[in-house]
Amino acid sequence: MAEKIPPFVVVVPARFGSTRLPGKPLLKIDGISMIRRVATRAGQAGAVQVVVATDDDRVARELRGCGEDILVCMTREDHASGSDRIAETVSNFGWPEDTIVVNLQGDEPFAPAAGIRAVVATLAGDDAPMATLATPITHADEFFDPNIVKVVRASNGRALYFTRSPAPWARDPFAVSRDSLPADVPFLRHIGIYAYRAGFIRRLAALPRTPLERAESLEQLRALEHGYAISVRLTPEPFPPGIDTADDLVRAERWLASGRH
Repeated sequence: MAEKIPPFVVVVPARFGSTRLPGKPLLKIDGISMIRRVATRAGQAGAVQVVVATDDDRVARELRGCGEDILVCMTREDHASGSDRIAETVSNFGWPEDTIVVNLQGDEPFAPAAGIRAVVATLAGDDAPMATLATPITHADEFFDPNIVKVVRASNGRALYFTRSPAPWARDPFAVSRDSLPADVPFLRHIGIYAYRAGFIRRLAALPRTPLERAESLEQLRALEHGYAISVRLTPEPFPPGIDTADDLVRAERWLASGRH
C-alpha cells in the first residue's frame, strides 16, 4: 500500500556558476538539460507546486520552453547555499509557516519519485524539523571520494554528522586493506534532498553560517551546529549519485543508456 503523505511543494535551487561544473543546470544528458530533468521528476512525485530558484536568466529561459508546469523564482546571486536560496523563494511566494517544502538539489536528475515522497513522509512522521535521505555505500571508491558526502546516524535515525571524509572509519579493517568495505559497518551516502516546513527554513537561513559548514561546504551542518535534529531515512529506491563533475556527467549518460532509470 502506498504511503500517505501530506501536500508538499518542491523547490529546486539552481545556481548557474558552479565551481566544479560551470553552467551545470543547462548541461545536457541525452539531449535534455539537467535542470529540466530535475524539475520534471519533482512533478512526477506529486508536488502541488514545483519552483526552480535560480540566479540566472538562462536557466529561466530554459524552463519557460519546456512545456511542464514549472514555476521560476529569480533569486539573489550571493546566497551561500541552496537552503538560503530556498528561504528567499519561500518568502517570495508567501507560503504559510507549516507548508512542507522539499529541497531537491538541481544536480539530481534521476531522483526517483518514491524518494521524494519518502523524505516528505519522514518529516511528517517525526518531530525533527528537517529530514533527508541516505543510501548504503558498498564500494570503496565511493567511500573515499570527497565528492560523495557521507552521513553517520544514530540508532534513532537522527544524523550525527555529515562529511566529505571517509566516515565512519573502520579502524581495524582499514589497517589491513582499504580495497573493500567491511560488511558489518553502516556506510551511508547522503542524498541531496531535504524536507522542512516553510517557517523552519526561514529561521535556519537567518542563522549565521557555522565553522563546520564552511569547512566541509555542507549546508546541512548549519542545522546540526545550531542544535537542530535531522531525521535520516534510507531511500526506498536506488538514488543514482548527483552530478558534481565532468566524470559524473559521463557516468550519468552511461546510467541513462543502461535503461535502469
